[in-house]
Amino acid sequence: MMLVKLPVVEYYRERYSVSTDKSRLDVDAIHAYLANESYWSPGIPRSVVNRAIENSLCFGVYSGDAQAGFARVVSDFSSFAYLMDVFVLTPYRRRGLGKWLVECILDYPELKYVRSWMLSTWDAHELYSRYGFTPLANPEFVMVRRNPDVFVQIATAENST
Repeated sequence: MMLVKLPVVEYYRERYSVSTDKSRLDVDAIHAYLANESYWSPGIPRSVVNRAIENSLCFGVYSGDAQAGFARVVSDFSSFAYLMDVFVLTPYRRRGLGKWLVECILDYPELKYVRSWMLSTWDAHELYSRYGFTPLANPEFVMVRRNPDVFVQIATAENST
Protein backbone atom coordinates (compact mmCIF):
# COMPACT_ATOMS: atom_id res chain seq x y z
CA MET A 1 0.00 0.00 0.00
CA MET A 2 1.33 3.42 -0.94
CA LEU A 3 0.49 6.43 1.19
CA VAL A 4 0.09 9.86 -0.36
CA LYS A 5 3.08 12.16 0.15
CA LEU A 6 1.38 15.38 1.20
CA PRO A 7 2.83 18.70 0.10
CA VAL A 8 3.75 21.28 2.72
CA VAL A 9 1.76 24.38 1.85
CA GLU A 10 1.91 27.84 3.38
CA TYR A 11 -0.56 30.68 3.03
CA TYR A 12 0.14 34.29 3.98
CA ARG A 13 -2.05 37.22 4.98
CA GLU A 14 -0.70 40.39 6.56
CA ARG A 15 1.57 39.28 9.42
CA TYR A 16 -0.07 35.86 9.73
CA SER A 17 0.57 32.53 8.06
CA VAL A 18 -1.08 29.13 7.86
CA SER A 19 1.24 26.18 7.34
CA THR A 20 0.98 22.41 7.06
CA ASP A 21 4.60 22.04 8.20
CA LYS A 22 4.32 19.97 11.39
CA SER A 23 7.81 21.00 12.50
CA ARG A 24 6.44 24.50 13.16
CA LEU A 25 3.69 23.33 15.54
CA ASP A 26 3.96 24.39 19.18
CA VAL A 27 2.60 21.14 20.57
CA ASP A 28 2.75 22.49 24.14
CA ALA A 29 0.40 25.35 23.20
CA ILE A 30 -1.88 23.03 21.24
CA HIS A 31 -2.06 20.52 24.09
CA ALA A 32 -2.66 23.28 26.66
CA TYR A 33 -5.60 24.63 24.67
CA LEU A 34 -7.16 21.25 23.96
CA ALA A 35 -6.73 19.97 27.53
CA ASN A 36 -7.65 23.13 29.43
CA GLU A 37 -9.79 25.40 27.24
CA SER A 38 -11.66 23.36 24.65
CA TYR A 39 -15.09 21.93 25.41
CA TRP A 40 -14.48 18.83 23.27
CA SER A 41 -11.34 17.38 24.85
CA PRO A 42 -10.88 18.51 28.47
CA GLY A 43 -8.06 16.64 30.12
CA ILE A 44 -6.75 15.09 26.90
CA PRO A 45 -3.36 13.50 27.59
CA ARG A 46 -0.32 14.86 25.77
CA SER A 47 0.33 11.40 24.30
CA VAL A 48 -3.08 11.48 22.58
CA VAL A 49 -2.40 14.94 21.15
CA ASN A 50 0.98 13.74 19.87
CA ARG A 51 -0.60 10.70 18.19
CA ALA A 52 -3.42 12.79 16.70
CA ILE A 53 -0.93 15.25 15.21
CA GLU A 54 1.26 12.45 13.88
CA ASN A 55 -1.68 10.81 12.09
CA SER A 56 -3.45 13.90 10.74
CA LEU A 57 -2.94 16.63 8.21
CA CYS A 58 -2.34 19.61 10.49
CA PHE A 59 -2.76 23.31 9.84
CA GLY A 60 -1.02 25.75 12.16
CA VAL A 61 -1.88 29.44 12.25
CA TYR A 62 1.05 31.68 13.17
CA SER A 63 1.75 35.26 14.07
CA GLY A 64 5.41 35.31 13.16
CA ASP A 65 6.64 32.12 14.82
CA ALA A 66 4.01 32.15 17.60
CA GLN A 67 1.18 29.59 17.44
CA ALA A 68 -2.08 31.50 16.99
CA GLY A 69 -4.41 28.67 15.99
CA PHE A 70 -4.68 25.09 14.85
CA ALA A 71 -6.84 22.58 13.01
CA ARG A 72 -6.42 19.08 11.73
CA VAL A 73 -8.02 16.91 9.09
CA VAL A 74 -8.34 13.13 8.96
CA SER A 75 -8.98 11.99 5.40
CA ASP A 76 -8.51 9.45 2.64
CA PHE A 77 -8.03 12.49 0.32
CA SER A 78 -10.68 11.32 -2.12
CA SER A 79 -14.02 10.41 -0.57
CA PHE A 80 -14.05 11.68 3.00
CA ALA A 81 -12.48 14.26 5.31
CA TYR A 82 -13.18 15.01 8.96
CA LEU A 83 -12.30 18.51 10.18
CA MET A 84 -11.47 18.68 13.86
CA ASP A 85 -9.73 20.51 16.71
CA VAL A 86 -10.25 23.90 15.06
CA PHE A 87 -9.32 26.81 17.32
CA VAL A 88 -7.76 30.26 17.43
CA LEU A 89 -6.05 31.21 20.68
CA THR A 90 -7.73 34.01 22.64
CA PRO A 91 -5.18 36.79 21.97
CA TYR A 92 -5.63 36.29 18.20
CA ARG A 93 -9.42 36.13 17.99
CA ARG A 94 -11.65 38.65 16.22
CA ARG A 95 -9.18 39.04 13.34
CA GLY A 96 -10.86 36.67 10.87
CA LEU A 97 -8.20 33.99 11.42
CA GLY A 98 -10.74 31.20 12.01
CA LYS A 99 -12.48 31.94 8.73
CA TRP A 100 -9.18 32.21 6.92
CA LEU A 101 -8.01 28.91 8.45
CA VAL A 102 -11.10 27.09 7.14
CA GLU A 103 -10.60 28.67 3.70
CA CYS A 104 -6.97 27.50 3.64
CA ILE A 105 -7.99 23.98 4.63
CA LEU A 106 -10.64 23.78 1.91
CA ASP A 107 -8.11 25.19 -0.60
CA TYR A 108 -5.38 22.66 0.26
CA PRO A 109 -4.51 20.84 -3.00
CA GLU A 110 -5.10 17.28 -1.75
CA LEU A 111 -8.45 18.23 -0.17
CA LYS A 112 -10.01 20.39 -2.89
CA TYR A 113 -11.93 17.54 -4.48
CA VAL A 114 -12.93 15.47 -1.46
CA ARG A 115 -16.51 14.32 -1.90
CA SER A 116 -17.82 14.45 1.70
CA TRP A 117 -16.71 16.50 4.67
CA MET A 118 -17.83 16.17 8.27
CA LEU A 119 -17.27 18.07 11.48
CA SER A 120 -18.83 18.39 14.88
CA THR A 121 -19.48 21.69 16.65
CA TRP A 122 -21.54 22.99 19.54
CA ASP A 123 -21.23 26.68 18.78
CA ALA A 124 -19.74 27.51 15.36
CA HIS A 125 -22.57 26.61 12.98
CA GLU A 126 -22.58 30.10 11.46
CA LEU A 127 -18.86 29.90 10.68
CA TYR A 128 -19.04 26.54 8.96
CA SER A 129 -22.32 27.11 7.13
CA ARG A 130 -20.69 29.85 5.02
CA TYR A 131 -18.41 27.10 3.63
CA GLY A 132 -21.22 24.73 2.70
CA PHE A 133 -21.46 22.66 5.88
CA THR A 134 -25.06 21.77 6.77
CA PRO A 135 -26.76 19.67 9.45
CA LEU A 136 -27.15 16.00 8.60
CA ALA A 137 -30.08 15.46 6.24
CA ASN A 138 -30.71 12.04 7.74
CA PRO A 139 -29.14 11.89 11.19
CA GLU A 140 -30.86 8.55 11.78
CA PHE A 141 -28.42 7.05 9.24
CA VAL A 142 -25.35 8.19 11.18
CA MET A 143 -24.08 6.20 14.11
CA VAL A 144 -21.35 6.92 16.60
CA ARG A 145 -19.45 4.88 19.15
CA ARG A 146 -18.11 6.85 22.10
CA ASN A 147 -15.78 6.03 24.95
CA PRO A 148 -16.20 9.00 27.33
CA ASP A 149 -13.67 7.66 29.84
CA VAL A 150 -10.88 7.04 27.34
CA PHE A 151 -8.59 9.79 28.70
CA VAL A 152 -8.79 8.29 32.20
CA GLN A 153 -8.10 4.83 30.73
CA ILE A 154 -5.05 6.14 28.85
CA ALA A 155 -3.70 7.99 31.90
CA THR A 156 -4.12 4.87 34.03
CA ALA A 157 -2.36 2.72 31.42
CA GLU A 158 0.49 5.23 31.04
CA ASN A 159 0.95 5.50 34.82
CA SER A 160 1.09 1.73 35.24
CA THR A 161 4.04 1.31 32.87
